[in-house]
Amino acid sequence: MLTSTLLMAPTEGGGGYSSFILLGLLMVVFYFFFIRPQAKKAKDLRKYREALKKGDKIVTIGGLHGKIVEVQETTFTVEVEDGSRMRFEKSAIAGDASDQLANQQK
Repeated sequence: MLTSTLLMAPTEGGGGYSSFILLGLLMVVFYFFFIRPQAKKAKDLRKYREALKKGDKIVTIGGLHGKIVEVQETTFTVEVEDGSRMRFEKSAIAGDASDQLANQQK
């Protein structure tokens, strides 16, 4: 009895277009608020890593502060405070140490 009642119930017409419009608006919102800013941030970080040179002070993603003493194709050799030298992949560089220090002093 319940099945036959549900099958005979009238359906609303014209709901298809509004669903597509709502889905499209949701996709636009996600693009402008989530995807686009993240892609811009990744592009800026990639440019920063490519522009690093000998003598720049950096911070790694692990929090190690140091100065670049040698630049290779995919790695950097970084000298830390006690004079030790370590080799890091370019992808392990998080940012500029002088920017980090300026933010801490504020």
